[in-house]
Amino acid sequence: MADFLVRFFSRLGAPFARSLVKLGFACRFFVALLRHSPTSFLRFNLTMREIWFAGVLSVLIIVVSGLFVGMVLALQGYETLVRFGASSSLGVLVALSLVRELGPVVGALLFASRAGSAITAEIGLMKATEQLAAMELMAVNPVARVVAPRFWGGVISMPLLAAMFSAMGILGGYLVGVPLLGLDEGSFWSQMQSAVDFRLDVMNGVIKSAFFGVAVSLIAVFEGYDAPPTAEGVSGATTRTVVTSALVILALDFVLTAFMFRGV
Repeated sequence: MADFLVRFFSRLGAPFARSLVKLGFACRFFVALLRHSPTSFLRFNLTMREIWFAGVLSVLIIVVSGLFVGMVLALQGYETLVRFGASSSLGVLVALSLVRELGPVVGALLFASRAGSAITAEIGLMKATEQLAAMELMAVNPVARVVAPRFWGGVISMPLLAAMFSAMGILGGYLVGVPLLGLDEGSFWSQMQSAVDFRLDVMNGVIKSAFFGVAVSLIAVFEGYDAPPTAEGVSGATTRTVVTSALVILALDFVLTAFMFRGV
């Protein structure tokens, strides 16, 4: 009976122990990443290349998604506002929803799906083909040469992509609200300008997107660096990047919203 209980609790605690070990390795990895980050700024061409890869190549999906999200939000919001005789506040609804929540959150989810998974797969394949080991043999630190530029490329790109998502969403709301639904153009823009506060709304959205960029980029580079050097291992690491990033984004969104808008 005692042996059975020992085996039972060992099996029960093994996943927790593995997760704890992985968390500790991730913390050490993040410290090493920050320590070698100055190299990525001294050789900024490496970081610029990753900004192109993570940011510029994600513009299309961000722009198209933001436009349609804004259009759907305007259609749904109009049906609700018109019941209360507040259809002229459609611009306020669209702008606040996008700047505060949908822009940073949906933009980060799209960024994790497109750029985060690609970063993980790229680093994982470099590990599987022993390119990282070859760098170490040539006295080149792979964290400084490979990981840090990709991390900072994602961190820099994420707030810019979130801003583009919000801007295209507002444009989509305008296209639905004014030409399609017949709202007054001046009222649409004036109420939006008077209701959206730069510090409370715009800057809080930028701060959110910056946090999301750090989280997604760190998860992407860590999963790629920690991936088993096999095709199955790289595939599993890519999947974990997308799933973990989505959960972390939603959890961070709740925490940041609770702190930012608690006193509003």
